[in-house]
This record gives sequence, C-alpha cells and structure tokens, in this order.
Amino acid sequence: MEVILIFTLALLLAWPLGHYMTGVFSAGPHWSDKVFLPLENGIFKLLGVKPTQGMNWKSYGIAFLLSNLVLGIIAYLILLFQHVLPLNPNGIEGLSWDLALHTAVSFLTNTNQQHYSGQAQLTYLSQGFLIVTLQFVTPAMALAVCVAVLRGILGGRNADDAGEGEERDLGNYYQDTVRAVLRVMLPLAAVVAVALSSQGVPASYSASPTVPVLEQGQSLSEQTIPLGPVSAMVAIKQLGTNGGGWFGPNSSNPQENPTPVSNAIQTIALVLVPMAVVFMAGGMVRRRGLTLLSLSVMGFLSLLFIALAVYSEQQPNAAFTGLAQQAGNMEGKEVRLGTDVSALWATFTTQTSNGSVNAMHDSLNPVAGLITRSGMLIGGIWGGIGCGFVNFLVYVWLAVFIAGLMIGRTPEFFGRKLEKREISWLGVLLVLPSAVILTFTAITVAFPALTGNSNPGLHGIAQVFYEYTSAFANNGSGFEGLGDDSVWWNLTCVVVLILGRYLPLVIPLLIAGSLAKKRRVPTTAGTLPLFNPTFAVTLVTVILVVNFLSFLPSMVLGPIGEALELSQHTAVLATQ
Repeated sequence: MEVILIFTLALLLAWPLGHYMTGVFSAGPHWSDKVFLPLENGIFKLLGVKPTQGMNWKSYGIAFLLSNLVLGIIAYLILLFQHVLPLNPNGIEGLSWDLALHTAVSFLTNTNQQHYSGQAQLTYLSQGFLIVTLQFVTPAMALAVCVAVLRGILGGRNADDAGEGEERDLGNYYQDTVRAVLRVMLPLAAVVAVALSSQGVPASYSASPTVPVLEQGQSLSEQTIPLGPVSAMVAIKQLGTNGGGWFGPNSSNPQENPTPVSNAIQTIALVLVPMAVVFMAGGMVRRRGLTLLSLSVMGFLSLLFIALAVYSEQQPNAAFTGLAQQAGNMEGKEVRLGTDVSALWATFTTQTSNGSVNAMHDSLNPVAGLITRSGMLIGGIWGGIGCGFVNFLVYVWLAVFIAGLMIGRTPEFFGRKLEKREISWLGVLLVLPSAVILTFTAITVAFPALTGNSNPGLHGIAQVFYEYTSAFANNGSGFEGLGDDSVWWNLTCVVVLILGRYLPLVIPLLIAGSLAKKRRVPTTAGTLPLFNPTFAVTLVTVILVVNFLSFLPSMVLGPIGEALELSQHTAVLATQ
C-alpha cells in the first residue's frame, strides 16, 4: 500500500505542476511574470543577455555547451583549492586533481556520481554553495534543451513567418534556463527543504559537534556528529534528479532521511518533476495525445519494473540460511525502512537520472540489480529532468521509422518527414550507449588491477558495468565495493560522463532543428497514427528490444548469471 500510495501521490502532484510549467515556457504572458519577471530582467541585464532574441538550434546548442564549460572550470578550481577558501571550520583539505575533475564534471552533468566520501572531503563552501548551485542549474539547463526540442517539433516560434529550409527560432537558452531555476526549481526546493527540516534533517552552518558516548564496557569516548545545511541540499538533490547526498551513505543515513515521512517526501520528490515534464510536453505541443502516449508507455514500464524489484527484494537472499532468510533480503537496507520502499526507491532512482539511494544497490538480489541497470540503460522511463523526455522522443522517432518501414507508410512526426539525415543521427544515438559502456567495461575488466572491486566473478563484472552505466546515464548510483577514487576510474568516468550527457542532448536538438525547417505535410490516410494503443505497444517493444539486444551478453555475464549461481547454491543447500 505504501508503494502504491507514493506512486499515486507523485502522479497526482505532477499534473498541476506540469500545467504550471507549460505556462512558464509558453510564449504568452503568465501569472508568474508578476513575481519573477523583475528579478529575471535584473539577471539578464547583469549577464548582458537579450531574452527576447531567438536562437536556432546551433546557437542554442553552443550557448548550452559554453555555459557548461564556464561552470565546469569554476567548479574545478573551487574543489581544488577549497582548503584555502572560507566556510571550512573543519579544516578539510582540497581534492586531488583527478578527484576534483571527476567531481566537477559529475555534478556539471547532473550525474552526482561520488568518488569522494560525502561530508568528510567537502567543505561547507563546496557542498552548500558549489554543489547545491550546480544541482539547481544543471537540471534547468537540460529542461531548457527539452523545451527547445518541443518547440522544434512544432516548427519553432517563427513557424508562421519562416519559409521552408530557413532556420527556426527555438527560443532563448538563457531565458529558458533562468526561468527553470527561478520559477520551477527554487520554489519547489524551498517547500521540500522546510518539510524535511520538520522531520529532523539538519539545517545548520555550525561546526560538527563532538559529544561523549558510552561504549561497551561503560567506557566513555567521543563521537563527532556531522552537521551542515543538509535539508536544502537533500531537497534539490531529489527534485533536480541529482542524487549527490550530503553524507557518504546518502539517504540511508538517518540524519539525511530520519523518518518514514521523510522517506516518502524524498521518494515523491525524486520523480515529481520528470513526471511533470510529461504533462508539460503535451501542453506545449498542444496535443493531449502525446501526454497520454507517454504516460501509458512510461507508466507501464515503470510499474512493471517496480513490481519485479519489490518482489525480488521480498525474497530471501540465497547466500544466507536459517533465520537470515526469513527476513527477506535485508542486507544493505535500513531496518526502519524495510525492503519494499527500498526497492521502490532503487527503481525510481534509476528510472530517472537521480541516483540517490536509501539502500545499498550492491546488496540487491540479482533480479532487482538487473532492474536498476535496465532503467538506466533505457533512460526514457521518466528519466532526468528534460533529458529523460528527450530520450523518450528518440525512442518515439525510432518507433515511427521502424513502424513506417513495416507497414509501408511514410515515417512522419507531427507532419514532418523523418528522412536520411534524421535517421543517421538517430543511429548514432542508438549505438552510442553500447559502444561507450561496453568498451570501457571490457578494458577495465581485462586488467583486474584497475577495477579495485570487492567481488570476483560475475558480480565483480556487474560492479564495473554498473559504474560506467551509471556515469553514461547521468545517474550516479553505484554497486559499491569499487575502489573508485583512483586516477583510472576518475578519468575514464569523466569521458563517459561527458559523452553520456552532451551528445544525447545536442543531437536531438539538431534533429528538432532539422525537422522544424521542413514543410509540414497534411495528415492523410497514409499517415501513421501515433496516439493509439497499437503504436504504444510498438513503442514499448522497440524500447525493450533495442536495449535487450544491445546488452544481453552483459546481462548473462552479470545479474542473470549471478541469479543462476544463487539458484544452484539454493538447490545444493536443499539437498543437504
């Protein structure tokens, strides 16, 4: 019931939020202008930006990449020299050059993959200013690109004035990004931060206190209780599909997630904005059918994965016997939370690009472990803010092309033909995940000294594969047990982070710009219908088949093989 309640509440809250976001990013006036427009105009004046100046896909993409480059350099320098900067009452040293680079790129790409140990290695300035700022700005950047892609689907903002073949106005990148931060992310984060503080999540800039504790044998010793502005970071960590927590154990830490209520709030926040983007997309393109198609496909896959993961974690771990089996698979989980909501969180956090955890994914049963990595590989079940729906549109375009070939109809999307140029770029996106993830996994596994993993055999391979999948999917969660703070892991993950973030956003922007320039053809009897159950089933099939065929061998060498090993182990115990 708790799982169903959390899912239902998230969906119900996403509907009005999506309607609000539609108004925020539409061309006309909106009631939020009275509150935010004066502040936005001040920011634009400070940046020297003309928000009314339209951009085609090239200028929009360049602005997106350049702004990321500037932020990345600033982030790297702060992390490298944090020991000489203010707000460091605990005397924390600066990060090594490779760890600083990985951390900067990780948070810049909205991944939040952590090769450092939470509060122990970052100062209040690095955590509370740099990291939290990136957690607001980077999802807003991806949301801006998503909005531009949606405008391109309709032919751009100047569709009525531009002729065929002319570049189209997809909006202004800076205006869209600032609006996403000020009008969407900040108000939501303020509400969630207050709600979490009410549950006991710390919100303080005081130095970590040291308190006396009573050890076994009645001897007194001291323990340091880490504090900080935790609730503010956790709020945007969840809402921005970021995932990087204040503490090393993330939301399994009782200070970061102390009660069942805080757990429910964080789980809803985790998927709230990605769900709202689905409602926003249908509103922006003025087609309710797009929202219904997206909700039906994403909802079906999401619920299927949740059911499999929850069932898997309710089963005893075959590695244990006796009373340990009767409790289900409680290894790596908090007793105050249990298996069901831990499995729900693990599924939601990998269906989005969040990556936060309230249980250790390395301890999941093989089926649940397979579900988590499958959600990341698909990348279009809710997905990250903005980038998730862009990934979903890529699958829609592929399904339109494949269905058109199968039944002999012209592959068209919203009246614009998908031709050689668009399909060629879709092909790049199709092979990119397997090319990047499998290549780096193969190289790393070939040299065991590089991995630093805690498990041999099939689970060791799964740990390595999961780390690169998490980096490519901008997720950030991990099968912990890897010695990942090494030059090899830091640098290779930086490459994977960059490839997994920018190509899947810039290439769809290119495709949207290309489609926008084409003449819109009228709907005829030969047009492939998109908003019906038949196409929804086709789309689900395309999503599953594409990922299944690409990664079947890695599944067999990972979770599937591990599940068979554990089944054999159980059978042997039964005969004994």
